[in-house]
Amino acid sequence: MNKTLKLSFSLKNTYRVNGILFSLKQTPLIKRFLPSSLYQVKGLKIFANIVSILWEIASIFLGKFLYFAYMVCGIAVLYKDIPTDDLFLHILFFLSVIGSFSNTHLFNPSKDKYYAMILMRMDAKEYTLVNYFYTLLKAIVGFMPFTILFGMDRGISLWLCILLPLSIVGMKLSFAAFTLWDYERRGFGYNENKLSKYGWGWIAVLLAITYVLPAFGFVLPKTMTTLLFLVCIPIGTLGLIKVVNFKDYYAINKELLASLTNQMNNTSIAQVIKQANENKISTDASITSQRSGFEFLNELFIKRHKKILWNSTRKITYICTFLVVAVLMILDLAPESKPVFNAVIMEYLPYFAFIMYTINRGTTFTQALFMNCDHSLLTYSFYKQPDNISKIFQIRLREIMKINAVPALVIGLGLALILWVSGGTDDPFNYGILIVSIFSMSLFFSIHYLTIYYLLQPYNAQTELKSGTYRIITSITYFVCFAMMQLRMPIMIFGIMTIVFSILYTMIASILVYRLAPKTFKLRT
Repeated sequence: MNKTLKLSFSLKNTYRVNGILFSLKQTPLIKRFLPSSLYQVKGLKIFANIVSILWEIASIFLGKFLYFAYMVCGIAVLYKDIPTDDLFLHILFFLSVIGSFSNTHLFNPSKDKYYAMILMRMDAKEYTLVNYFYTLLKAIVGFMPFTILFGMDRGISLWLCILLPLSIVGMKLSFAAFTLWDYERRGFGYNENKLSKYGWGWIAVLLAITYVLPAFGFVLPKTMTTLLFLVCIPIGTLGLIKVVNFKDYYAINKELLASLTNQMNNTSIAQVIKQANENKISTDASITSQRSGFEFLNELFIKRHKKILWNSTRKITYICTFLVVAVLMILDLAPESKPVFNAVIMEYLPYFAFIMYTINRGTTFTQALFMNCDHSLLTYSFYKQPDNISKIFQIRLREIMKINAVPALVIGLGLALILWVSGGTDDPFNYGILIVSIFSMSLFFSIHYLTIYYLLQPYNAQTELKSGTYRIITSITYFVCFAMMQLRMPIMIFGIMTIVFSILYTMIASILVYRLAPKTFKLRT
């Protein structure tokens, strides 16, 4: 067991360190000072190992803190009239149930499992159990300080706060045992990365129980959730026995890693993604256009890639519409909740910067552009002329704005309607600012991802992401949007700031693309 654990750590750390060194080599400014034999420099390897260890420690605690700060406790501010201890345990219990089958680790087809069991031929059972128990230990250690910190702050007894991580792990063990038993019975493995429609259905139902029922004043009482949590410990112990005694880990992992094995053996993951996208491209020969020039090229591209570009947008729009209708129903059935929703919309507009970041389709759009269009056209010099680049950039910006604008319009109009139904506002301009600011956020993300695509062109000829600068900018974008969730600002102030910023960003981005893209918009080696 100890040898397997050491080999597992060494394996994970090796490709994590290599990934850090590769990122350094792709980082602007820094890469100029790095030697070509980067992977042989001892000092850099030591630095990368330190970063890797710090990342491992951060992964234990950071995610758990954000989980409690936002999903468990942060959203609880919306439910003013429910006892905090009842609400805390209610939300935590049902989210833990979701996590028990959507985040198992045991049934996650990861690269480290492929390297260890397929390439290095390590003992499947020993490797699986060692890594699984290490993951469960990390869960207990990571959850413990925050169940105590957040739980006691909401009136939960210390003894229960200490037992909650064990209960959560017990749920995971219970589901793992049931899945292994089901595999023995039916011969079908479970893949947490490919949830069935029933799995997603259960997630939707459990999320509704978690967050919607409290809006109507219904939560499980503290005594019931306490009992349910405590029952998970002995049930989890029984699950542990099944997990330890299960004999056919090689077979179940072989089935789990089948698709990953094909990807690693036959082609790169980027090529697999490309092939998957190509299957969604329409081959209807009757598709044509009455336009000319780049407009003709663009219209054909949009029509033939309709599934790739619009399917996700439709689904997001349906979900946004459902949520707006659900909130309106809550306001109608529970009028006492109106002040809460009104206050949230009036002060929490910055929160929607992260939501708009999450639902924007900029990355999908630019990836499709490169894989199925620019990958070939960039070999022609006329395509990289400043005037041509500027023209096709404007055409594409119009198209990505259309794609992102549909859910943005639903969200903007929905928020304005919720604000009006929940009590309204003294300044009628708030309604217009609310709608336009959401649309401005959509505009920003549309032009942002298209701009960095033209200025950095992160893909190589094999359609693999190779730009360290691109990764840095997208990471900064994420963290800035995440930080916006902490802001509380009136609609008028934040809305006007958003509108002005989006207009200025659009102007600056267009100038940069015109001047710099002829040099930067090219195939990478």
